[in-house]
Amino acid sequence: MQIGEVIREYRKRKNITQEEMANRLGVTAPAVNKWENGNSQPDIMLLAPIARLLDITLDTLLSFQKELTAEEIKSIVYEAHAKIKCETYEEAFQWAKGKMEQHPNCKQLIWQMAVIFDAWRVTKDIPDSEKYDSYINDCYVRALDSEDENIRTSAADSLFGFYSRKEQYAKAEEYLVYYSKQNPERKRKQAVIYSRTNRVNEAYKAYEELLFSGYQMMSMVFHSIYMLVMRDKDMGKAHMLVEKQRELASIFEMGEYHEASCGLDLATSEKDIEATIETMERMIATFEKICDFTKSALYQHMEFKETNEEFCKELHENLLTCFRDEETYGYMKKSKRWQELVNS
Repeated sequence: MQIGEVIREYRKRKNITQEEMANRLGVTAPAVNKWENGNSQPDIMLLAPIARLLDITLDTLLSFQKELTAEEIKSIVYEAHAKIKCETYEEAFQWAKGKMEQHPNCKQLIWQMAVIFDAWRVTKDIPDSEKYDSYINDCYVRALDSEDENIRTSAADSLFGFYSRKEQYAKAEEYLVYYSKQNPERKRKQAVIYSRTNRVNEAYKAYEELLFSGYQMMSMVFHSIYMLVMRDKDMGKAHMLVEKQRELASIFEMGEYHEASCGLDLATSEKDIEATIETMERMIATFEKICDFTKSALYQHMEFKETNEEFCKELHENLLTCFRDEETYGYMKKSKRWQELVNS
């Protein structure tokens, strides 16, 4: 609320007329009337007496708020959308600017207002829209100081987009530091910069790294869901998830070993002798190809550590040791194929 609105509200709560208030403060009744109607402001020397008379703090009198609530921000943003549709861009912009000046520390409001007016001028082809560049970008820069990581990242994204549209790629690249190193969007945007500045090999490598890490993440998620499903004993869904993991390994060209190994736990849980031995045999037959993804065209610009004979030998021995575990695979004792496999 404006100071005049605060004065009117608390004056009425105290059951004081404008004349009575004017007499106690040593001013005229028309002066109080002008305050309450927003036509003028009380002298700074009168602020403390007014607050004491109304039994409120100076913060309340000046409508001080450390931060707007989520609902208040939502309401202002909704009003901004309405104004920009019904009024001229300049009129709506000046109104929004006034709101931001009233709440200079509300980074959420500042960022959202900037996004609204930035997007509107781009999509609606506003005349002389460049004259708003400086103020809107300044709003984004102010939002970078937010304590909220989401607001910081969103502001950085807006600045990245602005400078990319202007083909100022060096400037756009500066804002990638506001993304955490674990955020894949940082690498994707970096790849975009590489691509547009003719650093083709770097762009390929960055995109390939995203593919590879994307597979690892999705594989872990599928496995985690699979573990929950197994706990719930939903075997139909478990089979579906294992098949999805096989398809995932195939799509990302991870190799036959990875396509086969994801089914071992399910076959073991169901004590399915045929499925278990088939999975074991495929794993043994393809263990030397466990790193075949390094030869895939999908990852040809990435650098991988080469596997050596010692690694393959150790993996083979570990697999056989695992498959010989009678506590886990005791149900396989009558299978000649299993006996031949683990004794090979």
